[in-house]
Amino acid sequence: MRAPRLLGLGVAGVFACSGEHTAGGAGRASADRPTAPMDTLVATAPGGIGIWLTLARSDSGATGRCTARAVEIRRDDRRIPVPLLYTSTAPEVVNDTTMRARLSDRCAPGDAYLVDLRTGRPVRER
Repeated sequence: MRAPRLLGLGVAGVFACSGEHTAGGAGRASADRPTAPMDTLVATAPGGIGIWLTLARSDSGATGRCTARAVEIRRDDRRIPVPLLYTSTAPEVVNDTTMRARLSDRCAPGDAYLVDLRTGRPVRER
């Protein structure tokens, strides 16, 4: 069995919203219309599963402003959004059926959730 791998992406680059790229192509953000970051593949799991960061929302906390991203599980033509889980850290594959993601809480990692890779259902890790 091949071990799951975390893609070699700089986490800061994954979560930074520079305005250099958009979901529809390259472009710069204007003052009245911020540009959303592109969907980003951050990990793969056995069986052709990709873990992607998709939607973005702006947040603020003690460290200043940040962007938190929604998580989506993709396999073939299926897209399974993980409900109510915006993160500012890269999710990690735990095993063939589970990943771990940390909820973003005011620009800091919060509670960890175990997410079923088949259904997208998150359950708080204890």
